[in-house]
Amino acid sequence: MSDLVPRPANLPAARGGSPSFTKLAARTAALTASALALKEGLWSLKRRMERDASHADMLADLCTAAEVEPKFTGLITEAGTALRAVAEASAEVARTADQVQTNAQGLHDAHQSEYRGVFEAVNASGVRQARPGFYRTR
Repeated sequence: MSDLVPRPANLPAARGGSPSFTKLAARTAALTASALALKEGLWSLKRRMERDASHADMLADLCTAAEVEPKFTGLITEAGTALRAVAEASAEVARTADQVQTNAQGLHDAHQSEYRGVFEAVNASGVRQARPGFYRTR
């Protein structure tokens, strides 16, 4: 018999412990912050790669003026082209990270507006609450 637990492929593996308002709020806040950090890092990478590509172009021009072996000048030009490709790819990933950040922030805001009042009411009352699922009807 297998120890695998069937679950949809697009969902993360279940973690131990019961779900709670604060755990989900912390996870969505962490996801939002991580996506923001990733996005900022990728835009920084894009700027650096574009700057390095410009420097490679200048070096190739200087090598041409100095009549350096064309094979080496071609390699420098190829490096500049590759750096521009990295810059463009990092911009695409940054746009995706921006969408992830927006969606995570939306999830966090929706979760807060939907359940914050319930969470505060449960914690404010001094009465012990029934276990989750107790009031469920079949």
